[in-house]
Amino acid sequence: MRQAPLDRFYSVIPAGGVGSRLWPLSRADAPKFLHDLTGSGQTLLRDTWVRLAPLSGEQRIMIVTGRAHRAAVEAQLPELADANIVLESEPRDSTAAIGLAAAILERREPGVIIGSFAADHVISGSALFRDAVAAAVAAADAGYIATIGITPTEPAVGFGYIECGEPLDIPGTDTVTAVSSFVEKPDLETAREYLEGGRHLWNAGMFIARADLLLEELARTEPELHAGVVELAEVWDDPEARGPAVDRIWPTLKKIAIDYSIAEPAAARGRLAVVRAHFQWDDVGDFASLAKLNTAGRSGELAILGEHARVLSDASSGIVVSRSDRVISLIGVKDIVVVDTPDALLVTTSEHAQRVKAVVDALRLGGSNDVL
Repeated sequence: MRQAPLDRFYSVIPAGGVGSRLWPLSRADAPKFLHDLTGSGQTLLRDTWVRLAPLSGEQRIMIVTGRAHRAAVEAQLPELADANIVLESEPRDSTAAIGLAAAILERREPGVIIGSFAADHVISGSALFRDAVAAAVAAADAGYIATIGITPTEPAVGFGYIECGEPLDIPGTDTVTAVSSFVEKPDLETAREYLEGGRHLWNAGMFIARADLLLEELARTEPELHAGVVELAEVWDDPEARGPAVDRIWPTLKKIAIDYSIAEPAAARGRLAVVRAHFQWDDVGDFASLAKLNTAGRSGELAILGEHARVLSDASSGIVVSRSDRVISLIGVKDIVVVDTPDALLVTTSEHAQRVKAVVDALRLGGSNDVL
């Protein structure tokens, strides 16, 4: 008897990236997913695990992360099976990470359906999230590569968008449509048109598919990358062969995001489906979104993060993140961003929060790797 789609489901959590727009809080040795950015008492990685465990089960969650983060990840996730932690020798972007996970899991369990969910996003509305994933799994079982699009609540310019096409006849759900196109981050006027038109969803970067179909699409678009991850998967469960294979093959893999290698080509070929979801989602891409997240959108308030933060505020708004013992006093400043760490201080405004990445780039070019 054929297993139900959700019984064949495996969660994959790519836990990579530094989150350079959240510098100096997020660093190479302590990336965004290892921080509590919501005051929940848990890191974003732990929140992601707790969200996915009821869907796939704790023994069916795979983490793909850097070798340098293994100890921190295992400390956060004591339930993680040793066979389900995949270590990258160096960052190679999302296609390599997800492609390798797909190749390993397909080899272990032919016909498996995998879902990739970033380790550093903030989601609320557990029941709505589960419903959306179940619909995406049904679409994957029907032969589509599926993604989950978030119904916009405002004309956001910091997110990419998905344009919905015609409804698809997927048994058990009426929330799935074809994908017409992907759209890069728009300007404000275009974002307003998207919000009013109702055909565009925020691109949350979640992908659900049968592993064999995902690999088939990858072989079509990036054959060398496909060959590399398949070769790695063939020896992955042999501890003696794995290390030398990773050192030899991993650095040669092309750096490319899964949006470009698989999602966009699949959409052009009519093989990409999107589930319209209504749960609250944020990728916490910069300090402006972090401030908004921690003030629940209430204008004129100051968000304060830090277990021992010492902040005095008079008629000020924005966000203060404190990782030092210093007293921080704000008087009459609006939409301020202050991030205070023992070795670096950032001061900007919400309007310019996206430009923090340029500071990181400048520090790297200047050789100041000690603060990155």
